[in-house]
Amino acid sequence: MSQTEFDLCVIGGGAGGLVVAAGGAALGAKVVLVEKHRLGGDCLWTGCVPSKALLHAAKVAHLARTAAAYGLPGHAPKIDIGQVMLRVNSVIQTIEVNDSPERFRGMGIEVIFGAGHFTNPYTFEVDGRALRAKNFVIATGSRPAAPPVEGLDRVPYLTNENVFELREAVPRLLVLGGGPIGVELAQAFARLGSEVSLVQRGPQLLPVEDRDVAAVVETRLRAEGVNLHLNSDALRVGGEAGDIRLTLKDATGAEITLRGTHLLIATGRRANSESLGLEAAGVETQRGYIQSDARLRTSTKHIYACGDVTGPYLFTHMAEHHAGVILRNTLFRLPAKVERRVIPWCTYSDPEVARVGLSENEARQQGIEHQTFTFPFHELDRAQADGNTEGFAKILTGPKGKLLGAALVGPHAGELIHEYVLALAKGMKAKDLSGVIHIYPTLAQINRRVADQRLKAGLTPGAKQWIKRIFRLRGA
Repeated sequence: MSQTEFDLCVIGGGAGGLVVAAGGAALGAKVVLVEKHRLGGDCLWTGCVPSKALLHAAKVAHLARTAAAYGLPGHAPKIDIGQVMLRVNSVIQTIEVNDSPERFRGMGIEVIFGAGHFTNPYTFEVDGRALRAKNFVIATGSRPAAPPVEGLDRVPYLTNENVFELREAVPRLLVLGGGPIGVELAQAFARLGSEVSLVQRGPQLLPVEDRDVAAVVETRLRAEGVNLHLNSDALRVGGEAGDIRLTLKDATGAEITLRGTHLLIATGRRANSESLGLEAAGVETQRGYIQSDARLRTSTKHIYACGDVTGPYLFTHMAEHHAGVILRNTLFRLPAKVERRVIPWCTYSDPEVARVGLSENEARQQGIEHQTFTFPFHELDRAQADGNTEGFAKILTGPKGKLLGAALVGPHAGELIHEYVLALAKGMKAKDLSGVIHIYPTLAQINRRVADQRLKAGLTPGAKQWIKRIFRLRGA
């Protein structure tokens, strides 16, 4: 191996790559960061940040329209998508300062813009410059995957990469895909005045969630006017800008054609691993995703993979977790391993859906003995006061009460799930949540109330009789 120039060469300036680079520099490593486009990655420019800004604007419009439910005069706001997207862009620009090249250069990191590739396991070449490092970190992210639908390559369509560039009105939106991205954007545009039709190949939206959880979201979307076409296969697409025709085979086997002014594709992601010269580096992939072990080492042990490019959890918070694992392995040479058991996520529909640990479906499929307990939001005083009563909390426990998983579908589910994340990470039981004081009136009380259901289930008639005898109680 030729003499190394850097301790770390980070390839990709998204969430994971930036955390590795910044953390490495802070710890005294000599770091070079290579990015072919702009720092910040999908999350900042086309993912988490703009989508949440759009969802918030859509919620404000929805609240204005439904204000009568709160005793206030409601009105239908006049929506200008261009103005909404300008506000979305302003949020991006505000946050972008934290991911600017100047900031990272100020940390002592060499930032290089350009497309590069491995020429051998120890060299990454960018515009003719050979970068040599003790360790490499591939953090090149993922991008939308277009489905093999006839005619799709001949019509204009939107993805998360260009939808936030819209400035014109969207009278009728066709959405292909019922996962988190499709659901979030379908609801946002419906609330902003679009007529929305969503086509999902499977029998439910959010297919990785339990059926009862997904059903709450489906009911809300239908109530807000979204036309759901479940169990439907897209057959072909035709038309032109402003007049798109999507032909599908519905649940009955009949062919129907939907018409829209815009088409949004939200059918999955694919890893950005092409053209990196991975073969020259000896790095193995599967369906484009880089294969890595529990320490996030690839088949070439001094080359690591971080974030979306290694899958399977394509979340910014997972990429940041990966970054910490990689820093401990590369700089401190500690055998740190990635967390693969307690991984939370959230879909930011309204109501939100958040989950961590096992779902009911997964427990059944794996033959894991479990009990399920639920508690509805409508029985919380705070939910009633806020007028947010849809949904429920659900926990899975083992025979002795140990928490196996939790799901929330309801207001602020993404915030409320973290109590369960900690509980699962620390191997706690449902009774541990029941024994903790929760502030009244808060939505977080639902975490204790659902845990209480597990305690009540243990109070069988036989157990109650023993308690009465032992403590000489005289009630019925």
